[in-house]
Amino acid sequence: MKMNGNAIRPGNVIEHKGGLWRAVRIKHTQPGKGGAYLQVELKNLKDGSKLNERFRAAETVERVRLETHDFQYLYEDGGLHTFMNKETYDQVQLSIDDVGDAAIYLQDGMDVMIEFHEETPLGLSLPETIALEVSETEPVVKGQTAANSNKPATLANGLRVMVPPFIKTGDVILISPENGEYVKRAE
Repeated sequence: MKMNGNAIRPGNVIEHKGGLWRAVRIKHTQPGKGGAYLQVELKNLKDGSKLNERFRAAETVERVRLETHDFQYLYEDGGLHTFMNKETYDQVQLSIDDVGDAAIYLQDGMDVMIEFHEETPLGLSLPETIALEVSETEPVVKGQTAANSNKPATLANGLRVMVPPFIKTGDVILISPENGEYVKRAE
């Protein structure tokens, strides 16, 4: 599907220079001299390389539609992560490069969305929040709760985050995989 160069939005996948690229950041720029353009930071879906490109309104780009399917995470073996389609029970394997930073959040049985382009899996989307147990944190210091100060905590997956003072070892908390930050204590 063709679209104007200035219509690109973060998250769009476009075909550019013989590959598939996801728009990560955009910035509208209107210099004092010459026409306005859109500065776009692109990330290659195959190798993860980044590219900055300028697109003007008169240019057209090919927007790629990706199919998404519900999958369940099964296991990791030899650098390959195995997922099962929840409808067809087909299994798909993604390399550690395809999974990227999401690998630290994957848990057995976790529901994820995997994106496909022409039957080829490209990447995955995690849930908005992920429940993890606090394996280690400092004890509460009396009077510390009055101030808005957070303390470091180590989670079951090895991730270190800042948590409110009332969180203690053994608590289960919700983490945003988008930024790796504490959201709230799990119910």
